[in-house]
Amino acid sequence: MKHLTHLAALCVCLTSLPVSAHVQEVMNEPDSVYLFSYATVKDAGRSGLKLAWSPDADRWFSIGNGYGYVKCDYGTWGAEKRMLNPHLTRDAKGVWHCAWQLNESGKEWGQATSPDLMKWNPQTYYLQTPGEGTGIRGSETRKKAVVDGVVEQGYMQKVAWEEVDRLLKFVDYRAYRDQLHNERTEQDGQRFAGLAPVSLQLTVREEEAKPISDKLMGIFFEDINYGADGGLYAELVQNRDFEYSSQDGAPQGFDSGYAWSIWENGQSSAVQVATEHPLHANNPHYVVWQAKPGMSLRNTGFDGITLKKGEKYDFSLFASMPEGSKGGKIVVRLLDAQGKEVAQSSVKVKAGDWKKQTAVLTAQADVEAAVLSLEPELTGELHLDMISLFPQKTFKGHKNGLRADLAQTLADLHPRFMRFPGGCVAHGNGIDNIYRWKNSVGPLEARKPMRNLWGYHQTLGLGYFEYFQFCEDIGAEPLPVLAAGVPCQNSACIPGKPLSGGQQGGIPMEEMDAYVQDILDLIEYANGDPKTNKWAKMRAEAGHPKPFNLKYIGIGNEDLITPIFEERFEMIFKAIQEKYPEITVIGTVGPFYEGSDYEAGWKFATRLQVPMVDEHYYNTPGWFINNQDYYDRYDRSKPKVYLGEYAAHLPGRPNNIETALAEALYLTSVERNGDVVSMTSYAPLLAKEGHTQWNPDLIYFNNKEVKPTVGYYTQQLYGQNAGDMYLPADRRIDNSRQDVQRRIGTSVVRDSKTGDVIVKLVNLLPVPVKTQLNGLTLQEGQATLHVLFGNPTDQQARPVKKEISVADLSQYEMPAYSLNVIRIHSEKEGN
Repeated sequence: MKHLTHLAALCVCLTSLPVSAHVQEVMNEPDSVYLFSYATVKDAGRSGLKLAWSPDADRWFSIGNGYGYVKCDYGTWGAEKRMLNPHLTRDAKGVWHCAWQLNESGKEWGQATSPDLMKWNPQTYYLQTPGEGTGIRGSETRKKAVVDGVVEQGYMQKVAWEEVDRLLKFVDYRAYRDQLHNERTEQDGQRFAGLAPVSLQLTVREEEAKPISDKLMGIFFEDINYGADGGLYAELVQNRDFEYSSQDGAPQGFDSGYAWSIWENGQSSAVQVATEHPLHANNPHYVVWQAKPGMSLRNTGFDGITLKKGEKYDFSLFASMPEGSKGGKIVVRLLDAQGKEVAQSSVKVKAGDWKKQTAVLTAQADVEAAVLSLEPELTGELHLDMISLFPQKTFKGHKNGLRADLAQTLADLHPRFMRFPGGCVAHGNGIDNIYRWKNSVGPLEARKPMRNLWGYHQTLGLGYFEYFQFCEDIGAEPLPVLAAGVPCQNSACIPGKPLSGGQQGGIPMEEMDAYVQDILDLIEYANGDPKTNKWAKMRAEAGHPKPFNLKYIGIGNEDLITPIFEERFEMIFKAIQEKYPEITVIGTVGPFYEGSDYEAGWKFATRLQVPMVDEHYYNTPGWFINNQDYYDRYDRSKPKVYLGEYAAHLPGRPNNIETALAEALYLTSVERNGDVVSMTSYAPLLAKEGHTQWNPDLIYFNNKEVKPTVGYYTQQLYGQNAGDMYLPADRRIDNSRQDVQRRIGTSVVRDSKTGDVIVKLVNLLPVPVKTQLNGLTLQEGQATLHVLFGNPTDQQARPVKKEISVADLSQYEMPAYSLNVIRIHSEKEGN
């Protein structure tokens, strides 16, 4: 938990490493020098606080080649997170204070403190009258200086040479660390030139087996990249409720008539949408149509409606007509790209209030991009809403269900848990955009749709009931995550409202009791008795009278660890702990593997004795290679770890053999530390082609195909070959080079249910590794071998499976760039 605390000490021992031409020891060093602090104007300070030093206040030398010692974390990415006119000073106790303007108004300020300019405490934001200054005073003077040939405006002060020297060593260490983290396979030809095949002797110590988590491998579903509507959620009609809005922020320019059109005489026109007599208050928009024969109301679906010949589709709509209307029939047709009918049915509508009508259509042909067409055989004013089309073949056949092939692809990972409904989605872009679980349950027409902060719309048709049901279907523990009373730390500023960015002050404290009760109600919805609790009764009315057996609940996601967050989190945590002590609460420690939120988050969670915390980090393959001891150093007496979001990222963000094997290599160390790491999940999970906001993802798809990535198969091989006992093993490698040894990963586990022993071997070297496996009691019988291998850039590699004898393991050769999973079958009865 103290990685940054160790940096200063590490700097001293790393100064001899060849990361710069900097001479470390000079006998005639000055006692004091000048320190210049500034932020670059060209990027509005987005790259953070910069430092330079000078022996004479004239010649200036950058400390770190533009390294940002602290960066503003206020507001949304891109347009905000600026640091204007930073003022760095030091108080009488030697603590550094940096204050900066958040924008040009001069009223909104950010501030952070540091003991040494290397390690910074969490930021705070405040209002101040322009011209009052920063409120802190020191010996600094404002001036201009030329740094790296550019005139910069900042503050200068005198400091001891030892302080600058420490900073120089710190940036040397950072440079060395970055060099390791940027190691890539494209450098292997030079790095490992002439490398001979390597030999590994692995001796398992079965008698020292230790228990590890049996829920190590899971999945994290977030509605990003059209993962829900148009993706996992099987609804085929886009904007079925006419609730799309320009406020959704979609690049396509959403409005309430999006994806719909009126056709007559071969010409199309926009639909007319009203709100005067809604189907439900949560669903206020509906279409008003002056209908007559020869017209049609059409919907294009999500990139078209894909149909399969012979399959049945459930159609439904809500309709009303003014009193005195005659009513009649609406023909429901599905048309291919040429306008040819491929399915037909009809519904009858009549005068009066809203009524639901249903029909079933059978596709007569395979169609890649069909259109839904409603064609009236009546004349009069029609009000229509919640126009829906679902395949009958959903996952497990559920009504309002999930797309079968996508859901099965997730089930095939054998996840032990599923986190939902998202990270950023859960706490939203601003307080008003926080995901409220109660809006996602009950009849579809009563659910309250909302903007998705990833720039589109959420119908919430895939809601908490459907999430719980899917978890039950695939044998995964449900893990809902809810906002900790604050929105996303990257929430955008509200124009005209000071300090409205970021956490926005959190949910007002006078509203927090009600918010806490909402979270307690969720636990009752999942686990309560329908006879005594109204939320449990709602679950039963949805078709599930038995409890969902909720055991875990996440509170918060990547939050700034501020007093605003801490007050609200503690209130929620204690309420759950008091009423439902059996529920494991999972806290949050920021979005990175280091930094102020990570450290403050761990201190806060440790003080409260939170059972588990959620860590997130997206890093380069080199980071995963060179940090396999990350969890070896964790204190076992502190909270357990849920590694809730991680992935290996390369330039261009591919998902290939290099990234998949880097993740596989790291997972061997996670299994080794399965006593402190309880859960892991890759992120993001799903991405629809043509609608991605984030890459890489684990599974790509379009309306016809599901396309698992190479990384998917890493997750699948670990998920299908998990264990609950870790078997330590001694490794002997015949090459002493550290960069060679770090690219060979090993893990041996036992599955207590089957008695099987699973050996995972990872080779991220360009040469084979000859492996000798010793020490196992299972010396005879059969084993199943899966090998995932290929060139590092290969994005199409798939595992190869074969049966081998246990005797073959005495001399097994790992191919270059490969993940090898060997499941040794026990003779346990029923196995």
